[in-house]
Amino acid sequence: MTKETVMEAAKRAKEAGSTRFCMGAAWRDTIGRKTNFNQVLDYVKDIRDMGMEVCCTLGMIEKQQAIELKKAGLTAYNHNLDTSREYYPNIITTRSYDERLETLQHVREAGISVCSGGIIGLGEAEEDRVGLLHTLATLPLHPESVPINALLSVKGTPLQEQKPVEIWEMIRMIGTARIVMPKAMVRLSAGRVRFSMSEQALCFLSGANSIFTGEKLLTTPNNDYDADQLMFKVLGLIPKAPSFSEEEEKACEAQQCQEAVSSSG
Repeated sequence: MTKETVMEAAKRAKEAGSTRFCMGAAWRDTIGRKTNFNQVLDYVKDIRDMGMEVCCTLGMIEKQQAIELKKAGLTAYNHNLDTSREYYPNIITTRSYDERLETLQHVREAGISVCSGGIIGLGEAEEDRVGLLHTLATLPLHPESVPINALLSVKGTPLQEQKPVEIWEMIRMIGTARIVMPKAMVRLSAGRVRFSMSEQALCFLSGANSIFTGEKLLTTPNNDYDADQLMFKVLGLIPKAPSFSEEEEKACEAQQCQEAVSSSG
C-alpha cells in the first residue's frame, strides 16, 4: 500500500472516532525486510503526529526491531498466541509457540504495550481455551490488550467446515478473560460481524470494553461503520480519548500554552 493510502485510512479512522490505528503485514517475520520495515517506522511516526495511538502486527520481530518501533512512537504490538500450547501444532506450523512468546518478550522489554489474544472455534476443546487464557494471565505482566476472535470459516481453507461459534461461547471467553486479566482491554474482535447488536451488548456486559472497527480485519469482513455508531448510541457507549506518554502530554501542554499566548496577542 502507498503511504498516501495508509495515511488516508488513518485520517478516516480518526474522524470516525478511533483512538488507535492498527497496521498489519502478512509476514512470518521481519528479517530481510529492511526497506519495508523502515516504511512502517515512517508510517508510525506520521500517524502519531496526527494524535493517534498506533499498533502494528508484523509477525515475529527481533529485539532491535522492537526498540526501533518504540523509538518511532509505536503504542502497541499485536501478536496473538491464537490457542493453547497443546492445540497450537494442529493449526500453525510456520512458527513455534515459544517463538511467539519470544516476540512478546521483545515487545515488553522495549516498553511497548502488548496486544495478544486468540481465536475460538478452531476445533479446540474448552481446556484449550482455558490454556490460552492461563498462558496470557501468567506472563510476567498481563497484556494491556486481549483480542478475543471468533473464527469466520473461509471456503477453501482446512477449517471451512468448522461450526460457527455461538454467542454464549464468546461471552464465556470474554467473561473469563476479564476475571483473570482485570485491567486489560478485552477487545471484541473478528467474528462479531455475525453477532446482533443485542448479542454484542451481552459481550460488553460480560467484560469486553473495546472493538476493532474498519472495513476488514486482515482477510475477514467487519461491521459497518454506521452500524457501530448506531450501536454506540443505543447502548450508551462513549469512546475513550487517546492516551499518550508523559513526555507527549508535556509536549501537548507546551504547544497549547504557546497557542494560548499567540491567540491572546
